[in-house]
Amino acid sequence: MAINNQTFQTFIQWAKLLRWNKPSGRLILLIPAGWALWLTPSSPPESSLILLIISGGLLVSGAGCIVNDIWDRRIDRQVVRTMNRPLVKGSVRISTAWILLCLTLLLSFLVAISIPTPGRNTCLALSILALPPILIYPSAKRWLPYPQALLAICWGFAVLIPWAASEGSLNGGLPLLCSWLATLSWTFGFDTIYAMSDRQDDAKLGLNSSAITLGENALIIVSFSYALTCLLLGIAAIKALIGIIFWPFWLIATLGMQYQIWILRNANNSTSFYGKHFQNQVKLGSLLLLGLIIGRII
Repeated sequence: MAINNQTFQTFIQWAKLLRWNKPSGRLILLIPAGWALWLTPSSPPESSLILLIISGGLLVSGAGCIVNDIWDRRIDRQVVRTMNRPLVKGSVRISTAWILLCLTLLLSFLVAISIPTPGRNTCLALSILALPPILIYPSAKRWLPYPQALLAICWGFAVLIPWAASEGSLNGGLPLLCSWLATLSWTFGFDTIYAMSDRQDDAKLGLNSSAITLGENALIIVSFSYALTCLLLGIAAIKALIGIIFWPFWLIATLGMQYQIWILRNANNSTSFYGKHFQNQVKLGSLLLLGLIIGRII
C-alpha cells in the first residue's frame, strides 16, 4: 500500500511539472487551435482530428513547461510564485525531467505522424519549425525585452498546425492570416498581464518582461492587443462565412476583455488577481470559440 501511495505521489509531481494540474494553461493553448479548426473551409472538423490536436497540444505544452522549469530552476526559488515548483523543491529529479521532456517530444512526434495525409508533411515541417522557439523561449527573459512576443510566436503554431492538418496546406487566405495574428496579439496581451505578478521579483533578478519594459503603458498596450484580437477574429469569421449568431458571443467577449483591463486600472491588484485575469481570458477565448462552433453549425 505504501509503494502504491508513493507511486501515486510520484505521478502527482510529474503532473505538476507538466502543469497538467493547471487546466487553464492548457486550455489557453487549445483555444486558438479550436478557432483555426472551426474557421477552415472544411469545418466542422472530424472528431479524430480534434482528439489528435488536443493530444498534441497537451504534450507540447507539457514539454514547454518542463523546458521552462529546467532553465529557471535556480531563478524559481527566488520568485514567490514559483518557489514551490517540483524541480525547486527536489520532488522531481533533473534527470527525470529530461526523460519526461524526451518522452513528451517523442509522443508529440507520434501524434504529428498520425495526422492524415495530405497535411501530415506540412504539420511535421511546422512542428520542427516550432521546436526552436519553444525550447528557446524560457531563456528569453534573460536577453529579450519582450519575451512575451516570442511566446506569441510559439502560440501561433497552435493555429498553423491544426489548419494544415485539416486542409492539407496553409492556403487559408484571410481567415487563416487573421486567426493567426489574433492569436499572436491575444497571447502577447494575456501573458503581459500574467508577467505583472512577477515584476518586482524579475526586476530584482535583472530579468525582462513586457510588463517591465512597457511600464505604465502596459495596460494601454494590452487593451489594444485585446481589441486587435477581436477585430481580427471578426474579420476571419466574416471571410469564413460564420453565421450571424457568432456576433453576440463576439460582442460579449470583446467587451469582457476591455472590462478586465478596466478592473486592472481601477483596483489595487494582488498577485492572485493576475492569475484570475488569466483564467478569465480562458473563459472569454472559449466564448469566442463557442460562437464560432455554433455559428458554423447553424
